[in-house]
Amino acid sequence: MGEPRKRRANGEESRQRILDAAAEVAGERGYDGTSIAQVSARCGLPASSIYWHFKDKDELIAAVIEQSFVEWMKAFDVTDDDITTLVVRIGKALVETPDFLRLGLMLTLERRPQEASARRVFLDVRAKTLARIREMVREHAPGLADRKVELLAVYAMAAVDGFFVAVEIGGDAVDLDALFELHGQVLVDAARRLTGTS
Repeated sequence: MGEPRKRRANGEESRQRILDAAAEVAGERGYDGTSIAQVSARCGLPASSIYWHFKDKDELIAAVIEQSFVEWMKAFDVTDDDITTLVVRIGKALVETPDFLRLGLMLTLERRPQEASARRVFLDVRAKTLARIREMVREHAPGLADRKVELLAVYAMAAVDGFFVAVEIGGDAVDLDALFELHGQVLVDAARRLTGTS
């Protein structure tokens, strides 16, 4: 009776090992430089196990992006914080789960004749992030016109992209916590200016 449950648990454990290995390899080599053989070598599971869980490399990378995004979005769940505290928490979560942004930005900047489903997944999670940021702006700046909400939300997301690139280039020399704290303060100030209350 316990055998199917054990097999299911082992399947989930194997799937997670594959996702972790794929995130590492793709983070080092990019989408094109990642192969099922490299992921297999990194996770210690045969390629047949990878293909049992994922149809192909594209589906695997899409799953990495989605898993990382879901983990990152948990940082948005607490809504009673002030905006600066919330932005700092979101920034720290991004450092802990950067795979969706790293891989997604690489895929977004590439133009291919055949669209990778991993790129579509990233664009979808990006749209969900923008929607959540719009909600946050409306919560913290009620009465702000829709056009200004959109402007502030896009600005907030673009800044996060820039911070991520700055850390990728500058490494430990970049104080990401300080950047996100400043970002939160700038967003509050910008919202006040856009509503005409400063």
